[in-house]
Amino acid sequence: MSGLEPQPGRWVAIVTGAISILIGVLYLALIAVLDSRGPLQPPPLEAMGGGAAEVQLTRSEAGAPSLAASSAGAAPPG
Repeated sequence: MSGLEPQPGRWVAIVTGAISILIGVLYLALIAVLDSRGPLQPPPLEAMGGGAAEVQLTRSEAGAPSLAASSAGAAPPG
């Protein structure tokens, strides 16, 4: 065998590397397309069922402890 002819194991490495580079390029292209669409907008309240937001507001207005207060290191009541 001459030194210029790749061995079978080298072919596997070359093909695997080419596939890896192809996946990376396709990923970058997908990200560029998705990023060019602009910033994400939140869905309208109607899409959330409407009633879920009212229940959440009612619970916070009733004095239920919020997650922000408990995670801020506030002492528990009592």
